[in-house]
Amino acid sequence: MKTACRGATRSGKTLGLVPTMGALHEGHLSLVRVAKRECDVVAVSIFVNPLQFGPTEDFEKYPRTFLRDATMLEELGVDLLFAPLVKEMYSPNAKTFVDVDDLSSKLDGGSRPGHFRGVATVVCKLFEIVRPDRAYFGQKDAAQVALLRKMARDLDMDVQIVVCPIVREADGLALSSRNAYLNVEQRRQALVLSRSLQQVKAAVEAGETDATKLIEIGSQVIYSEAGARVDYFAIVNPDTLEPVAQAVSGTLVAVAAWVGATRLIDNVLL
Repeated sequence: MKTACRGATRSGKTLGLVPTMGALHEGHLSLVRVAKRECDVVAVSIFVNPLQFGPTEDFEKYPRTFLRDATMLEELGVDLLFAPLVKEMYSPNAKTFVDVDDLSSKLDGGSRPGHFRGVATVVCKLFEIVRPDRAYFGQKDAAQVALLRKMARDLDMDVQIVVCPIVREADGLALSSRNAYLNVEQRRQALVLSRSLQQVKAAVEAGETDATKLIEIGSQVIYSEAGARVDYFAIVNPDTLEPVAQAVSGTLVAVAAWVGATRLIDNVLL
């Protein structure tokens, strides 16, 4: 992979990277399409990263659809597909990890200890292997975006982090590989995440800016759905992930909730 990527960039071509864990959906494919428009060569990685899963999380059952994914990427004209084994990415005696202090404990990091250490470590390794000019991520993972932007700045990485809009189903559900876990009733219940965000957005547009009141509005929407329970509902600065007292233009409203045994996330930038 290093040889292929260096061959592209040494010839003066721009190289774009779309990191994924596979089980591709239209959200991933939208990133690939943007990368294809902006870069001469596009690489996609498929790697279910064990470091970002906790001991009780769904690493073993996380959906793996490699042949289907590879076919979809080939049809889109992806130039390079990197799908390493765990033992290729992490040697048994590896002792080096990447921690982005402070940000790693915010939002998803607060409820999934160690998750962002795993994210930062694997993306740092992917950036070194591929050395892309641009790397593409979805806005749905807003906390991850903030973390990776900070990592790239702090480590002087020569890569542009490109963030693309959330892709949703027609009824508003944010696309996620974990949606495959939902049965028909849970799929209906999962709409409460986007509904809660829209209620907060509507309240802001009606003049309410107090973050505490807005969090209460959003949380109550989640609580109204019997099949869902709140992990967090937060109104924060999108770069620092610190809570804000007043919602202003650009403020991030983020939610994580359990629907049955499946944890889903969603957000909106005001």
